[in-house]
Amino acid sequence: MNSAPSPLAHNGCGQAYRKNQLLSMAFLAALCFVLMITFLFALKAGSYETPVNELVKGIFGASSDSKINLVVRNNRLPRICTAMIAGAGLGLSGCIFQAVLRNPLASASTLGVSQGASFGAAAAIILFGFGASSRMGIPFCAFIGSIAVALMILGLSKFKQISPEGIVLSGVAISAMFTGATTLIQYFADEVQLASLVYWTFGDLGNTRWDDVTCMGIISGFLILYCFIHRWDYNALLSGKETAVSLGIHVQRLTLINMLLCCLASSIIVSNVGLINFIGLVAPHMVRMVIGNNHVYLIPGSALAGAVLLLLSDLCSRTIVSPVILPIGAITSFLGGPLFLYLLFKDGNQA
Repeated sequence: MNSAPSPLAHNGCGQAYRKNQLLSMAFLAALCFVLMITFLFALKAGSYETPVNELVKGIFGASSDSKINLVVRNNRLPRICTAMIAGAGLGLSGCIFQAVLRNPLASASTLGVSQGASFGAAAAIILFGFGASSRMGIPFCAFIGSIAVALMILGLSKFKQISPEGIVLSGVAISAMFTGATTLIQYFADEVQLASLVYWTFGDLGNTRWDDVTCMGIISGFLILYCFIHRWDYNALLSGKETAVSLGIHVQRLTLINMLLCCLASSIIVSNVGLINFIGLVAPHMVRMVIGNNHVYLIPGSALAGAVLLLLSDLCSRTIVSPVILPIGAITSFLGGPLFLYLLFKDGNQA
């Protein structure tokens, strides 16, 4: 005769779950605190030395020094907001890519979205003659290139019924194709065009205006809201496709919708700030190492971790060899690569 589960076992499970809840909430609170401190450091970083309290007043245009109001509202604050919003969007996109594809290496860069944006930017600069300072031409073409990659991947997944693992491999193949196409376009470029393309691929957070920040903020905010509403669906996917289907989840529709939204958010971000690597890979893994795979906390945690990582990277790029501003794409790759390897080898079963 099978005995009923012991009440002590239930109590033990409940205590472990509550302990994990407290740990998760404490970790999210710590991320918020780190983000706030990094925000203040980023606000102060620059050649115009100002007390922090005056800088905070300058956010609202209330500083007694009109120059502070001008510097903060027109230069530093748009850059900081760009870093936080872009980092949050890329971090969350990586988290959702990994959830719906059930592959820890899925992100905008591994699926080819970033490479599609590079091809679009190369076409805009070399074929259509847009300069590096173009406000609309380069971002629009980069957006079209990245969306083209997303549509190709979605088309393969829908009409060929390939597996989630196959989608990632398809993204790698498409990335190689677009990288090769970009190289061919570069072969016919002159020195000025090559310099413009290289400048764009470096990544730049200081070239966005408030309307660009607003656009990225709207799509990132919508993505966060949508993903949080479907947080239990992602948790069900952790137990396998069959279990999710038995719980009434339309797995294929969930995968397609989430991929479309994440590709849209990633493409808009990349088209405005250039190539930013590793944020979508590293941020979810960092959070997962602490709080596990519960998407109730993993979703906001990935967004916060992405915002912190990109803002810290931007702070490093502005202060390491000040007043020279280093390329943000190089900083994220230089810092993100070793960090990702550390996380991967520290606890491989979490990857």
